[in-house]
Amino acid sequence: MWSRRLAVGAGVVVLPLALLVVRDTVHSDPPGRPDPAVVRPAAPRPAIVSRKSWDADEELVREQPRYTGVVSAVFIHHTGHPNGYDCADVPGLLRSLQWVHVKNEGWDDIGYNFVVDRCGTVYEGRAGSVTRPVRGAHTQGFNAHSVGIAALGTFDAGNPVPPALIRGIAEVAAWQLRPGADPRGTVRLTSSNDESRFHKGDKAVLHVISGHRDSFQTDCPGEALYAKLPAIRDATAKLRKR
Repeated sequence: MWSRRLAVGAGVVVLPLALLVVRDTVHSDPPGRPDPAVVRPAAPRPAIVSRKSWDADEELVREQPRYTGVVSAVFIHHTGHPNGYDCADVPGLLRSLQWVHVKNEGWDDIGYNFVVDRCGTVYEGRAGSVTRPVRGAHTQGFNAHSVGIAALGTFDAGNPVPPALIRGIAEVAAWQLRPGADPRGTVRLTSSNDESRFHKGDKAVLHVISGHRDSFQTDCPGEALYAKLPAIRDATAKLRKR
């Protein structure tokens, strides 16, 4: 991870970002690839703050959404923001994050499909993610047939993970995962490049709900949040049984 400086109002926020990638080709092994527009979700859609509501800069977006088919894996991240933010300020933080991803890193849009703040509010990230599964820029080698959910904050060892945040992540994961996926299970995915822990073409067996560090050399999503992944898997599984 490294630091980027974001202008937020009159101040500056130092934001560590994990290495992301935009242009993954589609390589994965989900059981069948039905049109995602006709797949009935296994859990209801949670309340989501739209890009329009957080005032995403659509003029920054460089490319239309690329749809990848059903979601077979979830990758959990943290954004690196200081944890003491006021939840009312999240739209501004997201606008700054989008600017960094596009202007500093040269990506097409914000990298994550969804962002969840410490109050449990879910925000639409990459354009199009609410309508159909969209290839994001969140996990090197595995952006296809996956969804990237970022926790807004820094969750290294010693930093508490709010229960509302865990609940919000689980709600998105339960809704996004394809029917039949086991949130407590594993999935086999094919790496699309050599930039992750796996060489291009390798068959990686990963948790259906994984942390970014499971596939890439990084501390993301932080020791504290990574330790909560079993709780997130359990909460996701329970939501899908309703």
